[in-house]
Amino acid sequence: MPARTPLSDDAIDAALPEGWRREGGAASNRVVRDFAFPDFRAAFAFLTRVAFEAEAMDHHPEIRNVYGDVSLALATHDAGDRVTDTDLQFASRVNEWAPADR
Repeated sequence: MPARTPLSDDAIDAALPEGWRREGGAASNRVVRDFAFPDFRAAFAFLTRVAFEAEAMDHHPEIRNVYGDVSLALATHDAGDRVTDTDLQFASRVNEWAPADR
């Protein structure tokens, strides 16, 4: 398992994948991206793929889903709920197959 060392804000900003944003402050932070789908079925299909990726990476995002709107938030629990390289790798993987921003 990779080392899960929290990244500095500058390191996060420098490596943040397209479409993702950093939230939080010094005590806790995370990276977040919102997605919009035409309906619940499309959103759920996307979340199914997210679930398989999460299991493959052994890294699980916080998920919010309302109808066609999905929000993913990433932070590493065993790094004090801070952003690590693992979070940025997960975000990059999602970007490889996520729909373009609408």
